[in-house]
Amino acid sequence: MGLFNREPRMPTKEESLPGREQQMRVAGTHFVLGTPMQPESDGLEVAIFGLGCFWGAERKFWEAPGVRATAVGYAAGLTPNPSYEEVCSGRTGHNEVVRVVFDPTETSYAEMLRIFWESHDPTQGMRQGNDQGTQYRSGIYVSSDGQARAAEASRERFQKVLAEAGYGSITTEISAAEAFYFAEDYHQQYLAKNPGGYCGLGGTGLSCPVGVASSDDSERARS
Repeated sequence: MGLFNREPRMPTKEESLPGREQQMRVAGTHFVLGTPMQPESDGLEVAIFGLGCFWGAERKFWEAPGVRATAVGYAAGLTPNPSYEEVCSGRTGHNEVVRVVFDPTETSYAEMLRIFWESHDPTQGMRQGNDQGTQYRSGIYVSSDGQARAAEASRERFQKVLAEAGYGSITTEISAAEAFYFAEDYHQQYLAKNPGGYCGLGGTGLSCPVGVASSDDSERARS
């Protein structure tokens, strides 16, 4: 899935593709969970993460208790409603991400962060393993000041764990969650539809400290 032979870089606005107004059409029901792909937001929270190829990333989250829906898509780029091929060209600036809708009475944003950190190597820049490109960078896209504080605190704590194990600096970007564009329907829950499908996702084998964010951070993440 890596399409770059040189070190990837983010495109400028002038270099980016124009995209389109039409949104991608996806199924209304989650293939694995049987829940609405876009559930009612009352009482639920949303987290958005980029951690490499989104096929494997999505599976990590739909398996987690308290998660009501997951979807793969594109975020943190320039091109509106990009296609997969456009994202892979490196000319949209988008990251492959998973959007996670969870019930905070059954799980927490801190737990979502733990899954995120433990499911990939966040020190690799714009790649994961053999997959290289702007769309494979590590990213946390936050929707509140509370989420931002919790994400930054978790990054600091996991950096200490990584450094003790001989890893370099975390390259994960933390920025505001702006537009999320659904990926094509065939990408949604891909590894459930294609059990033998490609998954290049791999973590470091290290565990995040219990309580990635403090209880205060978890509460503030809801605000």
